[in-house]
Amino acid sequence: MKALTWQGKRSVDVIDVPDPRIQEPTDAVVRVTTTGICGSDLHLYEVMAPFLDPGDVLGHEAMGIVEEVGSEVTNLKPGDRVVVPFQIACGSCFMCTQDLQTQCETTQVREQGMGAALFGYTKLYGQIPGGQAEYLRVPQAQYGPIKVPEGPPDERFVYLSDVLPTAWQAVEYAAIPDGGTVVVLGLGPIGDMCCRIALHRGHRVIGVDLVPERLKRAELQGVEVLTYSDEVADEIKDRTEGRGPDSVIDAVGMEAHGSPVAKVSQQLAGYLPDPIQRKMMQTVGVDRLAALYLAVDAVRRGGTISLIGVYGGMADPLPMLTIFDKQLQLRMGQANVHRWSDQILKLLGDEDPLKVDGFATHHLPLAEGPAAYEMFQQKRDGAVKVLLMP
Repeated sequence: MKALTWQGKRSVDVIDVPDPRIQEPTDAVVRVTTTGICGSDLHLYEVMAPFLDPGDVLGHEAMGIVEEVGSEVTNLKPGDRVVVPFQIACGSCFMCTQDLQTQCETTQVREQGMGAALFGYTKLYGQIPGGQAEYLRVPQAQYGPIKVPEGPPDERFVYLSDVLPTAWQAVEYAAIPDGGTVVVLGLGPIGDMCCRIALHRGHRVIGVDLVPERLKRAELQGVEVLTYSDEVADEIKDRTEGRGPDSVIDAVGMEAHGSPVAKVSQQLAGYLPDPIQRKMMQTVGVDRLAALYLAVDAVRRGGTISLIGVYGGMADPLPMLTIFDKQLQLRMGQANVHRWSDQILKLLGDEDPLKVDGFATHHLPLAEGPAAYEMFQQKRDGAVKVLLMP
């Protein structure tokens, strides 16, 4: 089959790889009909190279048609239309029963000290072949895949794999009070969807980004927008009675603008041998923390910061004195897809209040995946969300 594979830093290619097959009785094989490129895929494209091997199949946002199921998969049958959550969870362990599917004790990558395995996402999360391919082997298929109805186009449902539950959890964790204000830092696909969900719930939303097309796109949804600058924290406070917003969602993560020293550290690390890079990523502060610092500065005292942008360093310096003094609450983590999927599915009917139809800016064949990664990474051509069709 054809699959989009990592080949090196800033290098991906579509190549022939072996077709997936049933390996365990809880497996399924899905023929992928639509698959997304996620903002966190760009971390693999750029920063997380030491945790990948050439030929690794990328992608964790897939949906399609079930082709085959293992003997213990009784909830699915060939022909079912399904969305595949980005995490691999069993549904029955202690963590899954706590609705913490990203901490699944059956698929935890214990040798790396990490949580549940993820599709298409490095040695840290199990190095499981991903969904930017013609076919996908789905472990723990007795629980993971979400059946969706026939009829509406894939774009109505594919975001259940990651974008929708990730943004939903970010808004939940932000604990925005009734009538409250939330600032969303970063208006890529996750930040954009966070804005839509918060607006749907009746909150006041202020969005911050550097890219004019993204700011305009959010503004058309009813978001108050601000262009990122050194003075943006003061502008936010000016719009919130000098106090700051009740909540801030950091949808930027490890590659924020405005972190020149950390940017140089990331670039220099890229010249080191992989084993040294891996050690550095796991023991040294290598993230660009400008967005997190901005969140801490801007949020009101007693407010909440919801971190949904991906961070990777183990020893990043946090402004703990300010966090403590302002009595802030921080919530974070990979989204627990099944925890939120039933609530989200109710909003994917004909009325489409979150406007997922048309959310993607680009629909491209899988063969154009390499060009799509480059375009998305460089934020060209108004790229916010790219969907690939195998």
